[in-house]
Amino acid sequence: MRQAQKKREKDKVQVALILAFCVIALTSIFTIKSNIDKINDSNTNVPVSEKVHTEEAGKNAAVQNEKNSENTNVASSRIPIVESGETKSGSSAESSTFANPVKSDSAFLTNEYSMDHLIYSVTLDQYMTHCGVDIEAPEDTQVIAMAAGCVTSVYTDDRYGKSIEITHSDGSGLVSVYSNLSTNEMVEVGDNVKEGQIIGGVGSTGLFESLEPSHLHLEMLKDGVYVDPQEYINF
Repeated sequence: MRQAQKKREKDKVQVALILAFCVIALTSIFTIKSNIDKINDSNTNVPVSEKVHTEEAGKNAAVQNEKNSENTNVASSRIPIVESGETKSGSSAESSTFANPVKSDSAFLTNEYSMDHLIYSVTLDQYMTHCGVDIEAPEDTQVIAMAAGCVTSVYTDDRYGKSIEITHSDGSGLVSVYSNLSTNEMVEVGDNVKEGQIIGGVGSTGLFESLEPSHLHLEMLKDGVYVDPQEYINF
């Protein structure tokens, strides 16, 4: 009897739990459906004027974006594209090329420019830097101005002998110095010289290079700094 009574009580509890679960499930379903209906009603009740305004705003935004894109393309087409190594006019940038200053087929380059390493000096019997180039040629071979310019100095250097300095007029900031000349009396300070004009002769007046054959000691400076003449002259 007691076992049968306990079983009936257990069955009642299970039935009650099942009913409670069903009630909770139904309540949840009705709540979700009610919320969905409210959302649909709110979308349906939007005034027509607001819908039209929203659609027009979207169209206007699209048109404005298209105009902005067109303006950007037009502006880009007006900007000239300059390729690397070219000027805006389309011409390639080139370094200045000067004439060989020694007018002789027998002239040749001996000592090169060497400010970053030492070379041997026969006269001084030591290694030292060399701020120019030496062009060997017979004594009194004509020396010419490598490019047009103004004679800015005529002097005798303690190391490199009779010298002439020309500041070139091409706007490059280049200055050429001709030393170890046999004479520097053919031009004066202030003279304007043309490319190819004779300004002196190859000599041996420089004490620092007196044991070497006759030659022109040539230096070049750009904006006051020594540069390698071979970058500007085709020897």
